[in-house]
Amino acid sequence: MENVRRYRALASLCRQQAAYRPLQNWQLLGQAEHFEYLAETALKAHFDACNAQREEDAAPGWEAPVAA
Repeated sequence: MENVRRYRALASLCRQQAAYRPLQNWQLLGQAEHFEYLAETALKAHFDACNAQREEDAAPGWEAPVAA
């Protein structure tokens, strides 16, 4: 989760710099988008790992509820 915070902070810094550097605007906004993508990927990996561990920890004989 720490990586998610770092990626989002870097994305924010890139967007702030883009506001003050019009000649590098598109490059900085592209970097911000890339950091947001990395944050989403790290967040998804974290929750996938948590969900996998929860399924392993489930008591045998109990079934996980299924969403309708």
